Amino acid sequence: MSVVPAEVLPGSARAVVPAVPRTTPAELAPRARLWPSLAAVYRAQLSRARVARIPLLFVATFQSVGILIMMRGVVDGGREAEAVVAGSAVLVVAFVALNLLAQYFGQLRASGGLDHYATLPVPPAAVVLGAAGAYASFTVPGTLVTAVFGCVLFGLPLTHLWVLVAVIPLAGAALSGLGAAFGLLAPRPELATLLGQLGMSAALLLGVLPPDRMPEAVRLTRDLLPSTYGVEAFARTFRSSPDWAFVLGDLAVCAGVGVVSLAVATWAYRRAAVR
Repeated sequence: MSVVPAEVLPGSARAVVPAVPRTTPAELAPRARLWPSLAAVYRAQLSRARVARIPLLFVATFQSVGILIMMRGVVDGGREAEAVVAGSAVLVVAFVALNLLAQYFGQLRASGGLDHYATLPVPPAAVVLGAAGAYASFTVPGTLVTAVFGCVLFGLPLTHLWVLVAVIPLAGAALSGLGAAFGLLAPRPELATLLGQLGMSAALLLGVLPPDRMPEAVRLTRDLLPSTYGVEAFARTFRSSPDWAFVLGDLAVCAGVGVVSLAVATWAYRRAAVR
């Protein structure tokens, strides 16, 4: 008795299944690039924070304007008036970059919001830079209003207010990196809020008050604050013949500190996202 395979019988119900050729594994999608990811995070943060943060920006502006009015009864003019106006204008940036950004990242870490960003195919630097840029964008109107009001109040020239185009982003980058690092490294959101408010208070006391009246030890502490160089760069432009070399030097210090602080914030984001 011979055994015949069923496949060769006529009218067999069994069909011959053709061999499926082996295919190569599907390629993964390319990793998202930094600048498109940064733009996407920036737009998302800008639309999210627009409603919630505008009232706080009014508070920051009114705070700086109130300081100008209060200091008008103490300072008459000269270099002291230049320091007060420049410090009050940069204080708006410090309020948002240090205080609000530290609170935002502290709450984001405590609520598990970092897990959402960790699942997105975006570089960590895009998350930090996008959030910092969105928050810093809200400071532009308040800084301009404070600077113009201070110049009119103290009789300072409005000629070189265009330098704020460089002061706002550079001082904002340096302070935003610190604010983001405070929020990401603090173990609890309450501590992140405390660190942000302490940083803003330091920017208030060391940036607005005229440095000539400070003790030497306080001046050394003032030199360690990144916003000091933005204040100095802006204050130098009120003089009849500004020394642009010193202005560029102060802005360069702000840029260098901004790169370092944002790098620290990016490292802090990686550290917090993997925990």
